[in-house]
Amino acid sequence: MKTQLHRTDWMALLSGMLFVVLGILVVTRAITDPLVLIGVMVLGLAFAGLVAIIARAVRGK
Repeated sequence: MKTQLHRTDWMALLSGMLFVVLGILVVTRAITDPLVLIGVMVLGLAFAGLVAIIARAVRGK
């Protein structure tokens, strides 16, 4: 029996990790300024998108 492996969805994985970390930072009050929170979120999502684009280009699909 042949097992099929699925490809990693880097955008979803990194975005989920980003939101978990941001949630922890907000709950522990390590980040209290909303502008810093939004800035970190936007930069994190941009990084996740860049990684997803590079991964797709490397895979060739």
